[in-house]
Amino acid sequence: MERQKSCNLVQELPVVIIGAGPIGLAAAAQLALRKVPFVVLEAGAGVAANIRNWQHVRLFTTWGNNIDADAKQLLERQGWELPPVTELPTGADLISKYLEPLSEVPEIKSSIRYNAKVISIAKKNQDKMKSANREQVPFVIYIHGEENNSRLEARAVIDATGTWSNPNPIHTEGVWLQDEQLLQDEIIYGVPNFEKDSIVFKGKHVAVVGSGHSALNTLYELAQIKKTDAATSITWILRKDVALTYGLQEKDSIEARGSLGVNIRKLAEAGVIQIKTPFYIHETFERDEKVVIRGELLGREEELVVDKIIANTGNRPNFEFLKELRLHNDPITESNHHIASLIDPNKHSCGSVPLHGEQQLRHPEKDFYIVGMKSYGRAPTFLLATGYEQVRSISAYLSGGIEESKRTNQECKPTTCG
Repeated sequence: MERQKSCNLVQELPVVIIGAGPIGLAAAAQLALRKVPFVVLEAGAGVAANIRNWQHVRLFTTWGNNIDADAKQLLERQGWELPPVTELPTGADLISKYLEPLSEVPEIKSSIRYNAKVISIAKKNQDKMKSANREQVPFVIYIHGEENNSRLEARAVIDATGTWSNPNPIHTEGVWLQDEQLLQDEIIYGVPNFEKDSIVFKGKHVAVVGSGHSALNTLYELAQIKKTDAATSITWILRKDVALTYGLQEKDSIEARGSLGVNIRKLAEAGVIQIKTPFYIHETFERDEKVVIRGELLGREEELVVDKIIANTGNRPNFEFLKELRLHNDPITESNHHIASLIDPNKHSCGSVPLHGEQQLRHPEKDFYIVGMKSYGRAPTFLLATGYEQVRSISAYLSGGIEESKRTNQECKPTTCG
């Protein structure tokens, strides 16, 4: 009887969503429509703190692919109008035209706490080793706020924190070394705002490290700078066959992504971009106000001297605040174990990623879910539409819609995974 009473009390607690980005706010919208109490904890001062770091970048996919259906329903109740569905939004557009208005709808606004950084999550009165009655006790979330620390109990937790704030190093073995950390002023992580900061790169020798779409975007923007200042030099450092980075080009079902691949191939063929592959970076250091990149190229020691490095080497999830929870992550991708084989870049390139939901995102810690970009671990193939489907399924499950949670509502085209 006491155990049943305890379970009932836990079920009355809110679902806690960590992160007020597109996936976290979609989860909030879906829970709101299902009348499930929730709290959104956002470490930043406003919504979409991660996106603000790349707000100058234009997405490959249109508005029609980037808006959650339940969020749209809540917005339209407030008189919101959908931007042109065929338009490609920038990160700034996504914030101002979608995420900020969504955060202001009455069903969500009062449930968001800003400047609330989650520092740890545990089960009440239990550490990771304790198993007795573990599923019957609530989660306890420890929060670092502007003025003090606090704790909040929850019936379920949805981690939608993403990976943007945790970039990979440029070192080939994936380890953070002091030599790289000492070059904070010379290495830029992510895609710079070239319109704002072009002076930083004009007339300089810039090395771009990485082979994904961020690297291709960076290379394209640097090439535009080189058109106005021929002294600008661009070196592209990667490990794979460069032909593999161009993607499907004209055959890509996402036109903007295909066009980018075509443009970079043409720039490389024209000699605008100097390519070093397979280049394995072992060391970086400063010498005579330049940056030296030392490593191995085609089996021989190679040394490059540049002015700036732009690191587009991807990101990795942060599990530091989850150490007291029982997780089941894949040892290769660091994604949820159940979806790893679908997204592992060692096995998977541009084939379809089957949509997945609550069942595939479960961990041994019942009612704890990692969603969005972070659910993919280190794999680079995530799309917003995938995350929206993840949290739709989880929200259905948490509201008692077990059968609804097992169904998928959307279909990905075979080449939309990246």
